[in-house]
Amino acid sequence: MRFDSLGSTNDEAARQAKLGAAEGVCVVARQQTAGRGRRERVWNSPKDAGLYFSVILRPKIVARKTPLITLAAAVAVSEAIAGSCKLKTDIKWSNDVHTLEGKKLSGILAETIDGGNAVVLGIGINLTREAVAPELREIASSIETETNVAPNAEELLAALTRSLKKFYQLLHDANGDKQIVEMWTAHSSYAFGKDVSVKLENETFFGTTDGLQTDGALRVRLESGLIKVVYAGDVLAVRSAK
Repeated sequence: MRFDSLGSTNDEAARQAKLGAAEGVCVVARQQTAGRGRRERVWNSPKDAGLYFSVILRPKIVARKTPLITLAAAVAVSEAIAGSCKLKTDIKWSNDVHTLEGKKLSGILAETIDGGNAVVLGIGINLTREAVAPELREIASSIETETNVAPNAEELLAALTRSLKKFYQLLHDANGDKQIVEMWTAHSSYAFGKDVSVKLENETFFGTTDGLQTDGALRVRLESGLIKVVYAGDVLAVRSAK
């Protein structure tokens, strides 16, 4: 389903899912007027400057595997950008794809809806320089900025849907959770040895990343040696004090 403009592709996909739309129905817009990321953060969505995409999923997996959909999507985005745009990327736990220098290129938002019967997976990718507001250029970038070539949005969308299908199907295999975690780890500098600050709802702490749990949660080793397992929160890389 294609739209010239939408408030949010996730909201439209959720509406379609509640009406009974089948798994695999995609919503693509040239512009979003109310695009959002995690915790209702605004996702800047100028017309034709980014890829604004959501897909309806009806996963037949145990509940503990559901968070791995986001990790699988991040790997799919990284693979699609590499294949279509010849740009290597990094994955920040758990749902952002960055340049190798740490600037945000893509965000991913998975929302469970329809009483848990569906997941709406939304993906935003900054395509052109216009996708990034001037005040965000220190922390965000676009494919055009990084490659000096404006990407072909249709080619990238085709590559993305192929990759998503592959990794989503893999997640349904008996050991798919392990394989997704391994692939995410291979694509991310955040998996091991990254000094980070972790901000939770009622706590902030510092530590060093120590891999992922099989359910996709991040392990962070404190200076004391204690391992904290992070299921949700803001994880930011910090300069090592060592």
